Amino acid sequence: MRKPKLPPGSPDDTEAAFYDAMQHADIERLMACWADEDDIVCVHPGGPRLVGHAAVRAAFEAMFASGSVQAHAEKVRRLDAGSCSVHSVVERVAVMTDDGPQHAWVVATNVYAKTAQGWRMLAHHASPGSRAEPLEVLTSKPVLH
Repeated sequence: MRKPKLPPGSPDDTEAAFYDAMQHADIERLMACWADEDDIVCVHPGGPRLVGHAAVRAAFEAMFASGSVQAHAEKVRRLDAGSCSVHSVVERVAVMTDDGPQHAWVVATNVYAKTAQGWRMLAHHASPGSRAEPLEVLTSKPVLH
């Protein structure tokens, strides 16, 4: 099946389409956000590194089998370098619990490249979530890890 076309737009447009596709459990629209590269990479919170279209698609299909994913990118930090854009985002994820809807927070990095088809995702890497909104630490000192 052919991927739905996305407008060439910007990395922000592709990011919006990615999260919208998750919220509607639309696997075709979600996969259309990804680049055609063989080495696309996706890491879900606490999960293994998924490499390639088949592995990424299978993981999202399994996720969508339980319904849509109500994730919204917030507090976006962008690093643009020509034909590459890196977005560090805080995802607010709505989760249904026995006590009703709750929010969890996930810190993720999305990497986009400008391709002949427009801006497409190369990597999505999300950390394990927390119930508390993550703090943002700004420092002018170099930090080594």
